[in-house]
Amino acid sequence: MTSKPEPWYIHVALYVVIAILVVVLVKVAIIDPKEIVQSEKFFKNESRLRMSNIKQAEILWVQQHKSFTDNLDTLINFIKYDPKVQEIINGFDTVIQRSSNPFAVLSNGEFTPDSLFKTPKSWSDYILQIDTSVNIDTVTNRYGRVIRIDTTIVLGKRYFLKGPDGYGTIGSLDDDALKNTASWE
Repeated sequence: MTSKPEPWYIHVALYVVIAILVVVLVKVAIIDPKEIVQSEKFFKNESRLRMSNIKQAEILWVQQHKSFTDNLDTLINFIKYDPKVQEIINGFDTVIQRSSNPFAVLSNGEFTPDSLFKTPKSWSDYILQIDTSVNIDTVTNRYGRVIRIDTTIVLGKRYFLKGPDGYGTIGSLDDDALKNTASWE
């Protein structure tokens, strides 16, 4: 009894299916992860550059206003329109022979203050907080009677900046030693 061989076109179709599956496997297992890693690296670098620029803006703000701010809109308008900040950005330090611009250029090659509002990955707002401390002092006379209670509220001695995509933080609300320290430094 002789068996009839399978038609050649079935073998060709199976080889084509195998070739297509190999191409799909290579794309899914090798090419796509490289693109994902590249985009993650870009987003992390860009987000950290923006957070460093927000830190520099906070430093300039505290030099002029003696306390930090937790309002990104106010901070970015300060960068864009304050004459002293514009003088620093456009200035040149003759001692070290380079620009006195404290802001880092972003991945596109320029510094844009409006880019500091959002993270590059999720387009979420950066989380910017300042500390608030309340000091209560009771004033008494020599007989121990309460004359008055003084309450002092101090805003903005420390700040905390966090990227919502999880690429790091700058500052601390609890520790003065971490005031302008980035988590990735």
